[in-house]
Amino acid sequence: MLRSRILWKLFSGYVVLIFLSTILVGVLVSRQVEEETRVEIEQSLDVRATLLRAVALESFSSDTKIQKRIRTLGLNTNTRFTIIKPDGLVLADSEEDPATMDNHANRPEILAARSHGHGITTRFSDTVDKKMMYYALPVRKENLLLGYVRTSLPLSVIDDRLSHVRTIILFSMAMSILVALILGFIVARGFAKPLTAMTAIAESMSGGNYNQRVSIERKDEIGSLAKALNKMAWSSHERLETIALDNNKLLAILSGMVEGVVAVDKSEIIIHLNEAAARILGISPKEDVNRRIWEATHSQELCQVFSVALNEETEIRRKLKIVTNSTDQIVEVHASPFRDAGGELVGAVAILYDVSELERLETIRRDFVANVSHELKTPITAIRGLVETLIDDEEISPDNHYKFLTKTMNQTLRLSTIVSDLLALSRLESVGLDLIRVSLDLREVVTASMQVLLPVSEGKNILIESQIPEEPVEVLGDREALFQSVNNLLDNAIKYNSEKGVVTLHLHIEGENAVINVQDTGIGIEPLEQHRIFERFYRVDKARSRQLGGTGLGLSIVKHTALAHGGQLSVESIPGTGSTFQISIPLIKSS
Repeated sequence: MLRSRILWKLFSGYVVLIFLSTILVGVLVSRQVEEETRVEIEQSLDVRATLLRAVALESFSSDTKIQKRIRTLGLNTNTRFTIIKPDGLVLADSEEDPATMDNHANRPEILAARSHGHGITTRFSDTVDKKMMYYALPVRKENLLLGYVRTSLPLSVIDDRLSHVRTIILFSMAMSILVALILGFIVARGFAKPLTAMTAIAESMSGGNYNQRVSIERKDEIGSLAKALNKMAWSSHERLETIALDNNKLLAILSGMVEGVVAVDKSEIIIHLNEAAARILGISPKEDVNRRIWEATHSQELCQVFSVALNEETEIRRKLKIVTNSTDQIVEVHASPFRDAGGELVGAVAILYDVSELERLETIRRDFVANVSHELKTPITAIRGLVETLIDDEEISPDNHYKFLTKTMNQTLRLSTIVSDLLALSRLESVGLDLIRVSLDLREVVTASMQVLLPVSEGKNILIESQIPEEPVEVLGDREALFQSVNNLLDNAIKYNSEKGVVTLHLHIEGENAVINVQDTGIGIEPLEQHRIFERFYRVDKARSRQLGGTGLGLSIVKHTALAHGGQLSVESIPGTGSTFQISIPLIKSS
């Protein structure tokens, strides 16, 4: 508190004011008291001179012992008394021998008393060798001038009295100043203390602490200021809480968005970057915020989008290809400038939509439509040609007529198979909602599928070997879907196997899963083709697949069947050696 500058400013001003006022009042009072003291001394000398005049009347007529009386009177009153004859000779004096004294006829006070009825003067006395104040009165009897009486006091006595008065005045002034300074300090402190407290609160508020309050219970303007400051602190705290809450909500929304959000200022310095944008651009929110956009990302197209949005102050939409260390992505960018409350351009914000998956799905959709159209068109065109031939050629022989109908039947069966596979695949892609799940033993499914395809394998001179455990392998699943999946794997193993090849069917338990392995010794699959063979209508060898009657949907059906049962499908293949497909499905106790 004692270090408060406003306290010492107020107190210093108060001290100067008190000193100036006290000095001015002291000087005026001193002069007034000095003047009144002089008047009082003059009046005292006049009274004494008047009393001496009564004594002098007697001495002028008969008293020969006047000198003794005057000396005694002077000693008792500490006053010098002098009786002077009209011609100036000293008749009696309380301090000196009249015979040794000079003629006083020309003394100023005597001359004044002779002319004006009284005389007063201050001068140096050669007789007593002192500076004296003299007061003289004429002595008359029946208008006859008998002489003069004179009273006097040394100026040292007068000065002592004035000095004593001045000392009293100075002491009073000092006490008044001391009391005034103490009161002034208390008053200044009373003003400075709440101001210092409010200053500390204001500085605390500037640092972000809005919880402190000023404890001042005053009814004046300072009290009103304290209440206003407390109210401002409370309202600022409430607003800050609201802003912080809104900011946290905004950050949570931005962080939870699957779309990337990037904001830059007018200098293209990144001021905000959410996790999705960082993932899309392959940069770090912690390291790249406060860097220029073209320093953080190598996508020149994205930098150009921000430049256009800032320079032209307009919205812009573009689809970009962004290449990072891990992936190549197709990103749709929507950038627009944003402004402050005054309408001044502050920066630009861009929303990044990763449409890579959509683009991939769109490609799959286009390929699927094209493949479906092609796969359906081929048997339909064949059927149409065969039927038109039968209609147009009325003389066709019975043998040819039978051959044409047989081919038409085969194409019809192919068309029916394609449609059935598409319906089965659509049913599986609906998150397995239409699956009829029951507790079943996979040994029965595997054995039934193998029995169905044994004639086919024997017709192609291909051996099917099986390894099926003696204990039940129970799972919760759709019998028909699982049967079709095993059937598709065995059928492919037979179709794409080498002559006199071997197909191995192995069912076993690994941990909490039932595992079905179908291994062949056929042509194998190239590594680049292995991740695509589960796509619909995809064939490694299209000519051979059509020749063998495949629809291109078998492996896709197997994959979705495994996923619908909470399992997985994988493949291992070596070109020219063979392939192994593995289905993994949870056992019933862990389903």
